[in-house]
Amino acid sequence: MVENGELSREQDVNDLSSSETESAAEISQNSVSSEFSKTHEQKWYVVHTYSGYENKVKNNLLSKVKQMNMQEKIFQVLVPTEEEIEFKDGKKKTVQKKLYPGYVLVEMIMSDDSWFVVRNTSGVTGFVGPVGSGVRPMPLPDEEVKVILRQMGLEAPAKVTLDIDVGQVIKITKGPFEGFKGVVDEVSIEREKIKVLLTIFGRETPVELDFNQVEKI
Repeated sequence: MVENGELSREQDVNDLSSSETESAAEISQNSVSSEFSKTHEQKWYVVHTYSGYENKVKNNLLSKVKQMNMQEKIFQVLVPTEEEIEFKDGKKKTVQKKLYPGYVLVEMIMSDDSWFVVRNTSGVTGFVGPVGSGVRPMPLPDEEVKVILRQMGLEAPAKVTLDIDVGQVIKITKGPFEGFKGVVDEVSIEREKIKVLLTIFGRETPVELDFNQVEKI
């Protein structure tokens, strides 16, 4: 009877130990799953490249993503630019100006394989952020991402630039005063207008013109 009682108690202890082990394993698994969901989120990261090679790096990375079937972990690659309208020699031209030369943005889920693909793409010199063996890059804060996307012209009109300053002598290339020369008195970037002082019949006369009606001498 004693032996049976001891055996019963021993079995109870073993059952309890087994139950505790299973519970611990379940908690550990849940913790790992929770940690996985926290670290494997879709975020924007900044990649450093050689200045002037941003678009080439973008194309190289997109090709590599396709070749290695990484579309489910690497989503977008952007070269931050903003649209500017330039008036030069009386001609209007829209150009893309790089906001951050030498940098490329990558929207991705950070994992060992996606990290490997990006950092081993031709032209990439590394991720921006903490460096060291096994240290994963930090994503851009959401607010900074919004600012950059706004700068890229997604929420703002194109900027206008003019290579003519107040006090400079210009030549009128279009309109009723074509061929006249005058001095710039005022420049309105917002209205894309320029006020020029012309000498007509011996008197200084202000004339308002469009940016594309003048050129610098």
